[in-house]
Amino acid sequence: MNILLYLGVIGIALTAYRLKKLTKLGACASIVVGIAICYGFGLSGLLLLAAFFISSSALSSIFSSKDMDQMTLKGNQRDEVQVLANGGVAAAIAVLYAIDPSDIYQVMFIASLAAANSDTWASEIGKLSKSLPFHVLSFKRVSTGTSGAVTLLGTLAAFAGSTLIASGTVLFSWSSIEWQFPLICAIIVAGFVGNLTDTVLGATIQVSYKCDICDQTTEKLIHCGQNTVHKDGLTWVTNDTVNALCTVMGAITGAGFAYMIL
Repeated sequence: MNILLYLGVIGIALTAYRLKKLTKLGACASIVVGIAICYGFGLSGLLLLAAFFISSSALSSIFSSKDMDQMTLKGNQRDEVQVLANGGVAAAIAVLYAIDPSDIYQVMFIASLAAANSDTWASEIGKLSKSLPFHVLSFKRVSTGTSGAVTLLGTLAAFAGSTLIASGTVLFSWSSIEWQFPLICAIIVAGFVGNLTDTVLGATIQVSYKCDICDQTTEKLIHCGQNTVHKDGLTWVTNDTVNALCTVMGAITGAGFAYMIL
């Protein structure tokens, strides 16, 4: 059974690469992440990973815009760093679960993916808001796509994205089935906490640059054909760094809830 799952992971990664959803190294990284998750959680884990990847990739493709591409460092094709930033924590937890099976690790695994999905849905759907977003700290209106910006639509999308993954708890056999609904609610919250962490870190320490030609804030080192100028944040804290910390916080919050509920 595991061999078939591993072959399925490879097939999905190669298909995503051919569809230009992943770079070559991104496909390699996704195979590593997928196999680790299959090793720990089997088909249930793979289905949750697929739910995250398919839904987030679909939203990125459907709602992509040239204006956003000018602001972000990377396009819709995920590279190896993006894959590991979003799925690396889940893969590590899956390996830990294989070594020491525990309901706590199951909750942490689902919560980490819920956080990744929550953040992706908030970003992709939130930019469709007709009103300008608010900065999470200053509460002032800022341009769409600004790190640390929030909208009502994006917030609702964040909860929806987290709920999609949290509902995947039904794929796992808990030791006490009566805790199923409380755990789903807890994981929804944990996923949103991860997304909120991403937003706050994006507003405070994530690096941003300014283009002297068009006066636009961007994540890119080169814009309008020339080098950009460092504006805010720490140069080593990229969007990928923040995304990874988002999943870490989701997992930690999920563990806290699990200790209280299970």
